[in-house]
Amino acid sequence: MDTVDHPPAVDGLTDTQVDAYLARIGLPRPGRPSPAALAELHRAHLGTVPFENLAIGLGEPVVLDPGALFAKLVTRRRGGFCYELNGLFAELLRALGYRVDLLGARAFDGDRPGPPFDHLALRVDLAEPWLADVGFGRFSHFPLRLDERGPQREPGGEFILVPHADDELDVLLDGRPEYRLGLRPHRLADFVPTCWWQTTSPDSHFTRSSTCSRLTRDGGRITLGGVRLIRTGPDGARTEEDLDEAGALAAYREHFGITLDRLPVPPAPAARPRPEDT
Repeated sequence: MDTVDHPPAVDGLTDTQVDAYLARIGLPRPGRPSPAALAELHRAHLGTVPFENLAIGLGEPVVLDPGALFAKLVTRRRGGFCYELNGLFAELLRALGYRVDLLGARAFDGDRPGPPFDHLALRVDLAEPWLADVGFGRFSHFPLRLDERGPQREPGGEFILVPHADDELDVLLDGRPEYRLGLRPHRLADFVPTCWWQTTSPDSHFTRSSTCSRLTRDGGRITLGGVRLIRTGPDGARTEEDLDEAGALAAYREHFGITLDRLPVPPAPAARPRPEDT
């Protein structure tokens, strides 16, 4: 893969913030950067910090600033969607000595990719480049080798990275395209306009329904979509349970560590969530 020009580094997390972040995901401070350490951080993040869009239905702003993201994800023990989750995870990795770039991607809806900056993923450079992504809902449990063009089988399924253009790759899961990944590095501020659209437009699926989801210890998923609790086992077996308001609030506390005094109310009409959200 061609060498890329990396954006200049910015002031990162303090040692105290790093320790708090690692405590949030239940890990001690790792040793030097390595593929094994990166995989452990990635898997722990997916199992503790949920993919969620509750801020929209609660009327809270989504601010793409490392300080605001740390306050939300670590101090307040919330989750977020791709810009927030991968944006702050990049800061943690950099503070731990990893070389990280933010990459823009276009999530597929059927056979059509979405708009530029529709998704944010991470390139992590070690002896070889890796694709890390803790912000796409159902996806890989561990980082993927960015230079590998053959199948990569892991607990999340079989992934293949297919060249689309000189600076793009299509990321396929079990033969289905998930997103078209651009390979040019960006700054977090580059994602702000699309993030604003995702959180405000009635055409965005994020404004139509509330979701909160994380990976479970056994490799399945648990998702609260509106007031429907969905449990998916590692074998794909799925159960659903409709809850009342009190039950949904209790489920946020029990399964995601999120305490709310009211349920989020999406501003746009409800729509069926995309498969990666569950």
